[in-house]
Amino acid sequence: MSLKITRASDPIAVERLNMVIYGPPGLGKTSLAFTAEAPLLLDFDNGSHRAINRKDVVIVSSWLDVANITAEDLAPFKTVVMDTAGRALDSITADIIRTDPKGHKNGALTLPGYGVLKTRFTTFLKLLNSFGKDVVLIAHMDEQRSGDDIIERLDVQGGSKGEIYKAADAMGRLSMVNGKMMLRFSPSDAAFGKNPGQLEPLTVPHFEAPEYADFLGRVIQNTKEKLNAQTEIQKEAAAEQEWFRATLPKIDTADELNQLIDRANDGGQACRVLMRKRAETLGLAFDSRARAFVDAHQEAA
Repeated sequence: MSLKITRASDPIAVERLNMVIYGPPGLGKTSLAFTAEAPLLLDFDNGSHRAINRKDVVIVSSWLDVANITAEDLAPFKTVVMDTAGRALDSITADIIRTDPKGHKNGALTLPGYGVLKTRFTTFLKLLNSFGKDVVLIAHMDEQRSGDDIIERLDVQGGSKGEIYKAADAMGRLSMVNGKMMLRFSPSDAAFGKNPGQLEPLTVPHFEAPEYADFLGRVIQNTKEKLNAQTEIQKEAAAEQEWFRATLPKIDTADELNQLIDRANDGGQACRVLMRKRAETLGLAFDSRARAFVDAHQEAA
């Protein structure tokens, strides 16, 4: 079976995201999650009653409450929120201890048990994604000291946090900065982050402001649009490079080549390199004063 290769000129449409939002307790992470588009919150933390704008919720007492979730269950919703990802992992852990004798010893997961935990967590995320849903993973923040510096990390058990990092398409931290609630996706020396949409730090509106109601939904949509725009730009750039590869071998004179200079400049570095290579083949050099290709011997003189 031959490889199915996605060419650089082929778009890769981003239709759904896994987004992690983490921060200290009490900043309103759950309330913020309810501002996603048509959310359903899986409440592993039993804290949804504190949200100021609560929407539909599944109160999770054990993993069995969500393990058999179906596309039909999620049909009315666009976004599934796991609140919190750490408690979801705890719930899977409890289920492994209950059902898998080889997965634990004296109430603690064994090495094979941790393997089962990671597999079941990632499988559940893939199941939600297969239904076409955006997934928001809420996590508490843990502060660790490194000398005089405070390092912000996800408050998730053991190596399981690595699975959350890997599953996240975007990761933002919620924090108070000079009295304002900020959501920042770019990583820093002291905090994790993923910012594929290249979003600037975002000020979270006050919960009574009209723009708060769909805030996270707009953040998710903006990230998708930025990623899809980048894909389209890549497609256009690859098409332009292909045009130069097909056209330049037919160019035989300096005048013909000079007519393409502006287009090559608009096409970027790759197009300019193709132009220079064709010029060398034709014995031409670029005269920076005339801003044109001329006979190499003439330019040297």
